[in-house]
Amino acid sequence: MVRGFHPCDLCSHAGRKHGALNLDVRRSPVHNDTVVPTSSQETKRMRPTLTTIVLTLCALPGAGVARAQNPVTNAFRSIEQRQAKSIVDAAEEMPADKYGFKPTPAQMSFGDVVAHLIKEGNDLLCSAASGQKAPERGEFAGTDPKDKLLAGLKDSFQFCQTVATQMQDAQLADSTEFFGGHKVTRALATMITVADWADHYSQMAIYLRLNGLLPPTAKKSSD
Repeated sequence: MVRGFHPCDLCSHAGRKHGALNLDVRRSPVHNDTVVPTSSQETKRMRPTLTTIVLTLCALPGAGVARAQNPVTNAFRSIEQRQAKSIVDAAEEMPADKYGFKPTPAQMSFGDVVAHLIKEGNDLLCSAASGQKAPERGEFAGTDPKDKLLAGLKDSFQFCQTVATQMQDAQLADSTEFFGGHKVTRALATMITVADWADHYSQMAIYLRLNGLLPPTAKKSSD
């Protein structure tokens, strides 16, 4: 792009008829203004396309004015929504009588994974990432009924969604309480939260497949 040029510099021309868009498409700025043979018919065909491109660029929100604010926390909010749906859908997919399933005796059961996500995975991690106090909940165990675990899981993701709306990138360097009484930055807590969701969703997906069930993200869209 030519130095100092912005696509919206052409906005005042773009609203006119296509024929009025005064662009010299016969010259190439990268070959010392070498004239490129272009027929008048080709030029006319290019004008509507160029006009469309200019109008599209000018319609972009804040084009050339300001960059998006809070890119990190905005990404966290987007990931939270996607992972909440995938994890809750996985918990719903597993039959109640399979919540005690574990691939080997040394591993967590499916119910254990859900119970862990409620307290440590969501309440404590989202609290650390946001700097907000974790809610007071009753105890959850992997042996609890599916209905109780599923309700607790949904509530914990609702907490994450609520506190995530208040997070700002400027706060990520702040210190926050973490496991074992350690102090970490909210940025680190945020990254660990995202990694924890990915870790346990993949675990739940494997458990589902071992029981002949498709994980939610492996199912074809109904569209």
